[in-house]
Amino acid sequence: MEEPESGELVKFLKLLLRQGCTHRFSWPRIDDSGRHYQICLGCGTAYEYDWKMMHRTNRMLVAAVQPDLHGSISH
Repeated sequence: MEEPESGELVKFLKLLLRQGCTHRFSWPRIDDSGRHYQICLGCGTAYEYDWKMMHRTNRMLVAAVQPDLHGSISH
């Protein structure tokens, strides 16, 4: 039986830990493309946000969001 590579093990653990998150969200932010999104303060997962309807929509890819290290929103 083969031992899992360390990268696969880390991905698996992240998947397990993310499922237990209660998802507490930050205020909606705007990315460089003008899309609104919210980030879970617990696990860091980013979700699209519909500003007109005022609710989260689909989960976004983390790579699509470039967080601002200083917490400010650039327009």
